Amino acid sequence: MADTEGPKVDPHTGNDSPSPPARQTFIPLENNPEVMTKLIHVLGLSPTLAFHDVYSLDDPSLLAFIPRPVYALLLVFPVTRTYEAMRKAEDESLPTYSGSGTPSTALANLIERALPMDPASRAQLIETSPEIAQAHAVAANEGDTAAPAMGEGVDHHFVAFIKSAESNVWELDGRRKGPLNRGKVDAEDDVLAEKALDLGVRNFLKREAEGQGGDLRFSLLALAPSMD
Repeated sequence: MADTEGPKVDPHTGNDSPSPPARQTFIPLENNPEVMTKLIHVLGLSPTLAFHDVYSLDDPSLLAFIPRPVYALLLVFPVTRTYEAMRKAEDESLPTYSGSGTPSTALANLIERALPMDPASRAQLIETSPEIAQAHAVAANEGDTAAPAMGEGVDHHFVAFIKSAESNVWELDGRRKGPLNRGKVDAEDDVLAEKALDLGVRNFLKREAEGQGGDLRFSLLALAPSMD
């Protein structure tokens, strides 16, 4: 049967079909404890949590300065051919996860809306979220160096490592098809424990170092109790 209704018109724009939400432009953030702590607090995480610099993965005296437990590690590094090759190889067999979590106050609505979506729709939701854009803009004004210009390209990328309630170490990377389960640790371990580091950050950095001939540049933050 022929369609006799004609094209659907968006009453807000007058267009034949609704336009997708406008994509936000974000200023790249410095991987700095003050910047990232500001960001999570604006988004609604508890003020009892904060990010801390991780100056070493092997020196006990430097690791001792970080409050425990550590709930997450935030790694920033230059995107390399080694990383891209591993990403593409692993993504071929990576399942798509629906995901779950306990939202913070400011993010509750966003997370609830994102959970039933596929990865591409979730990405669009985040990219067009005014709450995310506002918090990001506030955090971008923090830090020790001048923020890059709006829309300026950067070659660095963020990856997070967390421990789940089931004691699995998960690698969270927005460029991947989904989260990666890197293995199980003991119940009493946090993500800065020796076994968790071997499964997560150390393994990641070892692969990068081998692929880059030892030339490795990175910055690492730990999400842990605040020292204030």
